[in-house]
Amino acid sequence: MSLITYLKDTQGELKHVSWPTRNQAIAFTIVVVIISIFVSFFLGFFDYIFKLVLEKFVI
Repeated sequence: MSLITYLKDTQGELKHVSWPTRNQAIAFTIVVVIISIFVSFFLGFFDYIFKLVLEKFVI
């Protein structure tokens, strides 16, 4: 299969994609940012707790 055929097929498939509206894209982006911030605080909190626990045993 040539590159030109691949690009034409890809373009045809992209016409079948159901793209989100602008409002949906904004809402999904906000959700992803909020979840990312929550997960980073969650992991950071447990990392801090584990560090404190390990310092009790190692040092």
